[in-house]
Amino acid sequence: MNTRSLNRRPQRGAALLLAMLIVTLVATLAAGMVWQQWRAIEVESAERARTQSAWLLGGALDWARLILREDARDGGGDALTEPWATGLAEIRLSTFLAADKDNTQDTGLDAFLSGDIVDANSRYNLRNLATDDEETAKRELLAFTRLCDALGLPAAVAQRIAEAMAVSSEAEDLVENSQKAQASAPIRPQRVAQLRWLGLDQPTIDRLAPYVTILPNTSKVNLNTASPEVLMSVMDGLDRSSAQRLVQQRAQLKKGFASVSDAAKALGDKFGNSANAWAKAADFRSDYFEVTGQLRYEDSVLREVSLVQRQGAEVRVLWRERLSK
Repeated sequence: MNTRSLNRRPQRGAALLLAMLIVTLVATLAAGMVWQQWRAIEVESAERARTQSAWLLGGALDWARLILREDARDGGGDALTEPWATGLAEIRLSTFLAADKDNTQDTGLDAFLSGDIVDANSRYNLRNLATDDEETAKRELLAFTRLCDALGLPAAVAQRIAEAMAVSSEAEDLVENSQKAQASAPIRPQRVAQLRWLGLDQPTIDRLAPYVTILPNTSKVNLNTASPEVLMSVMDGLDRSSAQRLVQQRAQLKKGFASVSDAAKALGDKFGNSANAWAKAADFRSDYFEVTGQLRYEDSVLREVSLVQRQGAEVRVLWRERLSK
């Protein structure tokens, strides 16, 4: 073997190594480009899905606003016997597409939309506890204490929430008036779930949730939609049996009781003189409603809750919140 052949071997080895390095580099770059493209597609798909789900859930909200506007045009009180309280049963989205004469394609989209409307005025409004009027504050605390007692909760829970709502309201008033608020003043909860800020445990919040709400302003309870527990709390002197009888009697009326006086009369002579006192905390109409929309697609379930305020024929959205699974 001559010297020239021996010199060519290292050169061929170096060339082969260089070729392998180039192939490896090209493969790495190609893999990186593929991964970047896949990631961009995933991000775009997720954003498209989020946008589409928000649009579809907005459809449930639009349905609720339409129902509430039509109900306002009918006039009268608000009761659980009206169409808005029926809710939107789960329906396949392709049903809506099939109703469109210009759409002749079967999308095969197995997505289902449902929704319901809950009268927020059927619950005790914790905002009522934050008042500067001493007499009203005592009456509201007594009412909320009765509600806690009916739910099997200690009176200390009512006292804690009332004090926190009052202090946080004072702090917000100071901020609005450009005055310095106390750093230790709690932030006023805007949702019932936020009562955790006041140091309440989750079981207590879960127990209160179906019976209380937090609205932007003070409000009265709708006696045509409230539960017996809430009726007992705000209508002084009303026992459980009378509250349940009131619920049964209103269910037989198309739009519930037309006034607080009618409700008192329906309960008999025992409560005949209670209408004036009850009118301070109870009414037969509602201004606030919670709308829940649910979108079910394959294994995913998306839920969104909104608070709307109805003023005449106008239904305004105050807030929207996507619920966790």
